[in-house]
Amino acid sequence: MCDLVARTGRLQQRYADGSRLVAGCVPFRYLNSESGKVVQVLMISSSSGPGLLFPKGGWENDETVREAAVREAVEEAGVRGILMGFLGDYEFKSKTHQDEFSPEGLCKAAMYALYVKEELETWPEKKTRTRTWLTTEEAVENCRHAWMKDALVEGFCKWHKENMGKGEEIEV
Repeated sequence: MCDLVARTGRLQQRYADGSRLVAGCVPFRYLNSESGKVVQVLMISSSSGPGLLFPKGGWENDETVREAAVREAVEEAGVRGILMGFLGDYEFKSKTHQDEFSPEGLCKAAMYALYVKEELETWPEKKTRTRTWLTTEEAVENCRHAWMKDALVEGFCKWHKENMGKGEEIEV
């Protein structure tokens, strides 16, 4: 049984300039290997088809964009951690979420890096999603959407190299 409940519906959604505002993250961790620390990213199965995704969802009126990104990580991937760098804004077109405020399904996603500290045993979307830890190279190959590949390669990988690649430990 999961005490957490996923938010649903569009009544509290934020919109700007005809686009639905979305928040998400690239969850990551380090594994020790013979060649040193290896970065892995967490991807989740899609509830609407093949391929893997990063957690993301609507940014609602009663939360900040950072709070929305953290909430989506818990709801969709069942992870908690430290929200770190802003990776960028990524625009995409949703095939399933057209509404009166975004009739063409335009979305703008603010993406962040999330250092994972805890994997929950139960989470709101556990019955519809599976978690998979991958190297960044494997994630590029398995990513369902081009904009998410951009968030991984142009966002996360560059951010990680510039900010975390010097071997510093993450402060809690």
